[in-house]
Amino acid sequence: MRYFLELQYDGGAYCGWQRQSNAPSVQQAVEQALSTLLRTPTEITGAGRTDTGVNASYYVAHFDTPNAVADERQMLYKLNLILPHDIAILSLTRVPDHAHARFDAVEREYTYFIRSSKSPFHRSRAWQYYVPVDIDAMNRAAESLLCYDDFTSFAKLNSNNKTNICRVSHAVWQRDDEESMHFTIRADRFLRNMVRAIVGTLVDVGRGRYTPEEFEDILHSRDLSRSSAGAPAQGLFLSDVRYPDDVFAGVNRKMPPF
Repeated sequence: MRYFLELQYDGGAYCGWQRQSNAPSVQQAVEQALSTLLRTPTEITGAGRTDTGVNASYYVAHFDTPNAVADERQMLYKLNLILPHDIAILSLTRVPDHAHARFDAVEREYTYFIRSSKSPFHRSRAWQYYVPVDIDAMNRAAESLLCYDDFTSFAKLNSNNKTNICRVSHAVWQRDDEESMHFTIRADRFLRNMVRAIVGTLVDVGRGRYTPEEFEDILHSRDLSRSSAGAPAQGLFLSDVRYPDDVFAGVNRKMPPF
């Protein structure tokens, strides 16, 4: 029997989602909690990787168990009780046995947060960037992301990608107030470090290092050496994973990241 978990996590203490042999991961923490409660070793499959230090305000994973969970609400309560404070399970939902958290996902969304003033309460949840930026220029540059599908210019080296093809359907900067803004990007898939590299280069557009036309030229060049350094991990959140209606209908979608 298969169950989907909806969850959130602060990635600051982890090497990312995926289990590693030499560092703590979110996957490892959730697997340990499930194995304890189900009294049998239990592996989980996530919707995708997140890098070291990256957060998730909405994430999906699935696990299998030979027997139905007798009391899902009680199971949810106990999971959150034994998990560390920086991981929260939002829901536990029985799904068809063929449903797959990774392969059935049709779109993923990331949100990146920037603050222009120092704040001790947001230091682990946003990039505190003090140089004024032109958000209109950043949005003009971001429009070109919808016109290309090869993102080699923003792909981390030696990632063993079978392909650097991604189809971006949405990429927009929005100002929240005088001190904060965020960037939302949606695509069918993302490459390792891709969003952070895009954000870092778009911010360089905003501060005048590149024009929107030069940003598009960087994208078109398929040359990683021309893109800017990646933005810091703490500002990045996986914020949505979308599935066909017949696979999974989330019940706690779009939770606020902070």
